[in-house]
Amino acid sequence: MIETTPKGRRAVAITDMSGGILSSLGFWLFILLLFQLIGLYWGVWEIQNHYAFNVRPFTPYTADSNRFFEPWVDEEVAAPAVAPAEVVQAEPGPPPEGELAVFPSGAVPPPLTRSEAQSVVLEVTTREMPYEVADGVTTDAFTFDGQIPGPFYRFRVGDTVEYHLKNDENNVEDHSTDFHWVTGPGGGAEVLQTAPGEESVARFKALMPGLYLYHCASGDIAMHIASGMFGLVLVEPEGGLAPVDREYFVVQNEWYLAGNEPGHWDMDRAKAEVEEATYVVFNGRAGALMGDNALKANVGETVRLYVGNIGANYASSFHIIGEMFDRVYQYGSLTTEPLHDIQTVLIPAGGTAIVEITFEVPGTYLMVDHSIFRLDKGAVGAIVVEGPEAPDIYSGSN
Repeated sequence: MIETTPKGRRAVAITDMSGGILSSLGFWLFILLLFQLIGLYWGVWEIQNHYAFNVRPFTPYTADSNRFFEPWVDEEVAAPAVAPAEVVQAEPGPPPEGELAVFPSGAVPPPLTRSEAQSVVLEVTTREMPYEVADGVTTDAFTFDGQIPGPFYRFRVGDTVEYHLKNDENNVEDHSTDFHWVTGPGGGAEVLQTAPGEESVARFKALMPGLYLYHCASGDIAMHIASGMFGLVLVEPEGGLAPVDREYFVVQNEWYLAGNEPGHWDMDRAKAEVEEATYVVFNGRAGALMGDNALKANVGETVRLYVGNIGANYASSFHIIGEMFDRVYQYGSLTTEPLHDIQTVLIPAGGTAIVEITFEVPGTYLMVDHSIFRLDKGAVGAIVVEGPEAPDIYSGSN
């Protein structure tokens, strides 16, 4: 490039001009970047202060709180101080009058001997009545046939079941049944909604073998379940089950009561919503399978347990202290191969399992939910095994 000056014309390298342009462009890019950084800083400061002053801070869960966050108030716009409401301690009501609902022994109907499918008729009456959850502790329960759990039903795949559901005329609530083995809307509950004093009839075909739960599915379904309306159904496969020496059923459930001291207590939905069970029990009641009600077996016998967990909230870690399960039919399935040599079986709420144990050593074996603090809430039962000692397997002295 040629440039004219007072002293004449001279050549200017094009690179010099390019450098000037680039220097000017760099200056303005620097200014722009500076403004960007200022804006970014301002935005971050705004966000930080928004969260610092306008968002509720995290408070970890504590044993004294019912929620994961404690109440929080913006101090700059705090509400006027209000005197705290008086806390009223729940009090038990009057003792129940008349008949109490019962808990079953855990025995099941005998195995089927027939080889052909047939029609089966089941009849049940729902009854609302007082029930003793633990010694001296009662509540108003909902039941199938006045017992918790309800009747244990046994039939085979291919059977057609005619189910008659009567709702006692003295009841207040509508009731129904959701069978987990039924294929169709509501597990049958859609056609079994029954008002007090009425009766519903439905027919269902058993398409799949297995161990299934059933429960009420009317009104406040969760509370109807939590109030005692549940039971087990065994649908045998076509060839039946391998013979064993003894069979029992065990169903785990939770009770949510307003108190746990002796007396008559209402069910407490607020506790159920935050999963704070008052009792966690086997077969409907604390101690239902202890003492004189313990399950029985002899050394060398194989025992089959039909185990259910209705919840209504917790999963169960079912375990027998001092024994392993020889066979486990996980989730109650009878069409899959069993697992072998299992120490603890996880059963979800609304699920089942079938376990088999052969006892080699005499003694008392405790069934527990190995979420072990639940033992203090009632989740324990016993199997008393009698017979000769086995010093080659188990021996010792204190």
